Amino acid sequence: MTEYSCLIRQVHLDYLHAGASIIITASYQATIQGFVAKGLSEEEAELLLRRSVEIACEAREIYFEKCTEGSFDYIESGNISRRPVLVAASIGNYGAYLADGSEYSGKYGDAVTLKTLKDFHRRRLQILAKSGADLIAFETIPNKLEAKAYAELLEEEETNIPAWFSFNSKDGINVVSGDSILECASIADSCKRAVAVGINCTPPRFIHGLVLAIQKATSKPIVIYPNSGETYNAGLKQWKKSSGVVGDEDFVSYIGKWREAGASLFGGCCRTTPNTIRAISRVLSKCP
Repeated sequence: MTEYSCLIRQVHLDYLHAGASIIITASYQATIQGFVAKGLSEEEAELLLRRSVEIACEAREIYFEKCTEGSFDYIESGNISRRPVLVAASIGNYGAYLADGSEYSGKYGDAVTLKTLKDFHRRRLQILAKSGADLIAFETIPNKLEAKAYAELLEEEETNIPAWFSFNSKDGINVVSGDSILECASIADSCKRAVAVGINCTPPRFIHGLVLAIQKATSKPIVIYPNSGETYNAGLKQWKKSSGVVGDEDFVSYIGKWREAGASLFGGCCRTTPNTIRAISRVLSKCP
C-alpha cells in the first residue's frame, strides 16, 4: 500500500469502469499483527490500514472526475452519470492472517476463543470504521465463532458505519468449518449494525442453495460474490483448476437464478476480473 499504491488504485478504477458500485479495500489480509511481525511499528501498521481506504476513495474521486467512454456508465447511458459508489473496508478472517489455509477451513484449534478473536480484530475495526469508508465488509467468515466475535465487536465499539457479513462454503450447505449456514446467518441477522448477509469466495454452483438457506434466517439484503469455482491449495499457495470452474459468460448466466432466489447485491471474488463485473453490470442493467 506504499510501494504499489498506484497499482491498487488502478485496480479499483478498472472495476469502477466495469460498472462496480461498491469497491472493497485492499485490507483483507492487512493486520496490525502481521505488519508488526514484518518489522513495522503499530503506528505504521495503523497508517497502512487507513491508507487502504484512502486509495479506494482516491480511485472513486478520479473515476467521478475522469469518467470516459470506456466506463460502464457512458457505454450504457450514452452520457456520463455520477452513479453512487461506496467504499467497503475489508476485514478478513483470523485464518487469513495465519496464512495457513485455515481461512478456508475455519479450523483454528481449541486455543482460539471468542476473546482471542475479539482481541485480534478490535483495533483493526476501530481504525477502519473511522477511516472514511462507507461500510465494513467482514469477508470469508468461516465459522460462527468469528461471526459472533464480529457482532459483539460492532455493538461494543458502537461502530458508526454499517457492515455486511459474508460467509464461505465448500459444500453448499454449511460454512467451511461445518457450522450451519442458518446459525451463522442468524448471528448476522441479530446484529443491529449488520445491513446485509451473504456468501463470498464460494463456487458459483453452490450459491443458489445458500441464498435460499440464508433467506430462512434473515430478511436483510443478501450479498453474493462467488469465486471462479477454482480451489485454493494452501500448501502450494496456488489456485487450482477443479470441476465447476466457470468463465464470465457461464458466471453471468447464474445471475437471474440468484436474483430470483433472493440475492440483491452481486459481485465476484477470487479469480474473477473486471470483465466479470462488466458482464454482471450489463445483465443487471436490463433487469426491471
